Amino acid sequence: MDELEKSMRKCLANTFVMYFKTHGFHWNVEGINFPQYHKFLNDLYDDLYGAVDPLAEEIRALGFYAPRGLNELYADADIVDSDIKGDNVRDMLAALLSDNTRVTACLLESFGIAAKLNQQGLCNFLADRIDTHKKHGWMLTASLKGI
Repeated sequence: MDELEKSMRKCLANTFVMYFKTHGFHWNVEGINFPQYHKFLNDLYDDLYGAVDPLAEEIRALGFYAPRGLNELYADADIVDSDIKGDNVRDMLAALLSDNTRVTACLLESFGIAAKLNQQGLCNFLADRIDTHKKHGWMLTASLKGI
């Protein structure tokens, strides 16, 4: 498997797993600050979901195939499904911060490979995603303070 294909498939898989985990947390968050966390998680999963199709299309534009099912997609991920039970917001946000760090790392890896291959359009796309995840990391870190 081509190095860029493998890296991009990992980015897609990690983004999708993080999206679904975030959506699950959104459905189940509770507590005194419920409205704020519910909205924050909604905004986060909306962004992640919005990145899934463009990531898959970038893979296709490179001439490779995107995953055709959940098993194939999940096999490329290094983010694991959530084992958090209940409504512990701190655990939810900490898990998402960890996942965001992994997504950012694979985007940076793909960027480096794409730059070596002179894939400027892909580099632009990945740079935008990296910046977005940098902001997600800041917001998750700030949200974890004091809870």
